[in-house]
Amino acid sequence: MKNKFNQGKFLLLAETEPPKGTDTSSMIKAANKVKGKVDAFIVPEMNSAVMRMSSLGGCTALRFQGLPCIMQVCCRDRNRLALQADLLAANACGIDTIMAVSGEEAKLGDHPESKEVYDLDISQLLQATKTLQSGKDLAGIQLAGAPNFLIGSKLKTRVEEGKEKLKVEASDSQINSESDFFITPSVFDTQQLNRAIEKAGADKNKIIPSVLLLKSAGMARYIQQKLNDVYIPSETITRIKKSPDKEKESVAIVSELIEELKNSGYPGVNIVTLGWEDKLPYILA
Repeated sequence: MKNKFNQGKFLLLAETEPPKGTDTSSMIKAANKVKGKVDAFIVPEMNSAVMRMSSLGGCTALRFQGLPCIMQVCCRDRNRLALQADLLAANACGIDTIMAVSGEEAKLGDHPESKEVYDLDISQLLQATKTLQSGKDLAGIQLAGAPNFLIGSKLKTRVEEGKEKLKVEASDSQINSESDFFITPSVFDTQQLNRAIEKAGADKNKIIPSVLLLKSAGMARYIQQKLNDVYIPSETITRIKKSPDKEKESVAIVSELIEELKNSGYPGVNIVTLGWEDKLPYILA
């Protein structure tokens, strides 16, 4: 991914959850079906604070199969020692792209008694990565070989004004941070995103929107009502509800969004399937 991003070519990314266990066969099988079509697979670090194989473990399994991947690095679960150690290990295993995330609250997951760490916040983690790349650790000690990463993080959005307007919540420090790229929450209205980014003064060339494969009109309504960072037009929900083949319609919506975002000048998209990785070949077709 790193070379293609630096060359300004449109990127197709896809999220793939690591297993809750040691069997990576399903993850690898799904990824191999779109090998050569997806530029990199983002492996989340315990999404929604649900315990799974680590992003480093999932990425290493993909790398063994010659599949490109992006490792998430999460502030919630590790102190600065462990974060630096994971970053060094990742680069030594051939992982050249990372994504810094804060992580959801532990109380929302399946181990609510877990103690959150947050030794470093996002800004500090990004700076720590740059420090490692300079050849030293956070204690100022010289490294025997420095990592080299393309560095990403998340761009926050918020829906306001009666759930009908999208706003990018980005400070000047975030926009001008150490990140090479940002990934947004799921997008369903390209024009809304364009306006929000322009108003925030963010660099569109560094922003990779996510597109989510909806599983039903009910799922879409839930997101519309409960999540304050994703805007779904009512027309999208109606379109799925009225379709005789809802899965096919949902795939078509994602495919159309990818084309719109590409034509709008974004450097790529991140496809989120939430367990429907078997639909990726149809989306990419």
